[in-house]
Amino acid sequence: MTLPGRDVTLLRLSVGICLGDWGLLRQLRQAAPPGEPDRAWREAALQSHLFAGFPRLVEAFGVLSEEGGLGLPGADESAYTADDFETGAALFARIYAASASRVRASLSSAHPVLESWIVGHTYGRVLSRPGLSADRRELCAVACLAALGQDRQLASHVRGGLHCGATPLELRAALLAISDLVGEQQLRHAQRVVDRFAPLAQ
Repeated sequence: MTLPGRDVTLLRLSVGICLGDWGLLRQLRQAAPPGEPDRAWREAALQSHLFAGFPRLVEAFGVLSEEGGLGLPGADESAYTADDFETGAALFARIYAASASRVRASLSSAHPVLESWIVGHTYGRVLSRPGLSADRRELCAVACLAALGQDRQLASHVRGGLHCGATPLELRAALLAISDLVGEQQLRHAQRVVDRFAPLAQ
């Protein structure tokens, strides 16, 4: 199975930001079809700071701006919103399912602020934004985590992708879409994680 071209672009945009591959970002922007970049591009780029950090996100927007930018945000998407713990908790529960309480307890035991940041900011303010569906956001997360070699989080978001409606085939296609951007050994390792947590026979 292959993903639609637009989904592949969002995955590669996300991974390009995480890896600091500015040449890839320029290529993607230059090859954007009519009507794009659009809000989905902007949302995929914005959420990448969760994996890449703000310095790379700021640099990415600078690079993309040199190539024409990502389009003008509408008033609804540019309004500032504070952390939303309640909305974040609901999405967190959807993604982590039966493991949600255990994962939140683990985050809180590491540092109470870590749990509130992740639930309120990551899940409440960022991943709950309109403009990109939860399953596409999870595919972007899977691609970024695979590229960064973050196995535990990759396993969590493979399962989260399934919980949000992505299929096992789509999860495999997400890795295929970035296969030229990561090392062969790292890609095989990520494929094993997907095979374990999103088996084709369900």
